[in-house]
Amino acid sequence: MNTDLELDAKGLMCPEPVMLLHKKVKDLEPGQVLKILATDPSTTRDIPKFCQFLGFDLLDSQQSGDEFIYWIKKPEA
Repeated sequence: MNTDLELDAKGLMCPEPVMLLHKKVKDLEPGQVLKILATDPSTTRDIPKFCQFLGFDLLDSQQSGDEFIYWIKKPEA
């Protein structure tokens, strides 16, 4: 999947991945996609809720071993 920006939150525990995500999405333009890499299992709950509350599209999520990968899209203006 094409991404415009990437956030590496591997090794960080709740609430740090979501705090970094909140800062990083400010760098996105409407319609751009952010790839998030994390190792904290709580992101499986936190990132979908982040998207739901702030109107971002969770395009996909995958798990590869201990790594969780998410693609979110900033809504069009």
